[in-house]
Amino acid sequence: MIKHYKAMVSSDWNECLAPCGPFDCISFAYPRLEAELADVFRQYTGNFISLGEAAGQIRELLPDPITQDQMDAYLDESFTTYTGVPQLIEWCSSNNILFMINTTGMIGYFQRIFAKRLLPRVPVISAHPLICYPQKTNGFFRVYELLETRDKSKNSAAVARSLGFPGAKIFLLGDSGGDGPHFEWGAAKGAFLIGSMTKPSLDIYCHKKAIEINLRFGLDYTRRERASLIEELQINFMDLTDTIGEMVRS
Repeated sequence: MIKHYKAMVSSDWNECLAPCGPFDCISFAYPRLEAELADVFRQYTGNFISLGEAAGQIRELLPDPITQDQMDAYLDESFTTYTGVPQLIEWCSSNNILFMINTTGMIGYFQRIFAKRLLPRVPVISAHPLICYPQKTNGFFRVYELLETRDKSKNSAAVARSLGFPGAKIFLLGDSGGDGPHFEWGAAKGAFLIGSMTKPSLDIYCHKKAIEINLRFGLDYTRRERASLIEELQINFMDLTDTIGEMVRS
């Protein structure tokens, strides 16, 4: 990360920047596991079990590891983001803002995304090693392993510290209770907290900890029923550039 950055965005991925879950690649390969995987996802994003416990349950469920070919087949059929997300990543890069994907999703998922050039390159990925491939695509980005949801904070802190960012130049995006500890760290640092497609579990966590979400972006599911994907795709993430750009300049 030799480039001179003025600020950083550290964002969750699943149901925050993309309408998918971290285990969709597994249920694609093994459809019979879909209901059990969805239940595991709800439990750890709602802070009922730890991510480590969730990963252990998934290892028990998996008959075999997800191969690179299986991951590629999943991406070829299913990869998508919310509207404007690739453009937001490019905008951040062109404006010397480090964009970090910080997620409980799998390292291998992002290895194949970038190998297949499905997203603009990002300098840093923080993700889970449950699925990880021994290939050179990691040269596209620095990888931080994320084993528990609290590691989002640890990994964001490591990047911010290495680049000397004050809290006012840090932007965190999250959607669910699994992002609560990340927001708690950000609030203590004076970061700008953005709820993206905000779920009740994040709202509850922040309320209990007296954390203020600075901006609720997209559809706020604490105030409405779950929308269709068509409605979600009407939200354009490039609309965040005005807020981020103004705060970076200030």
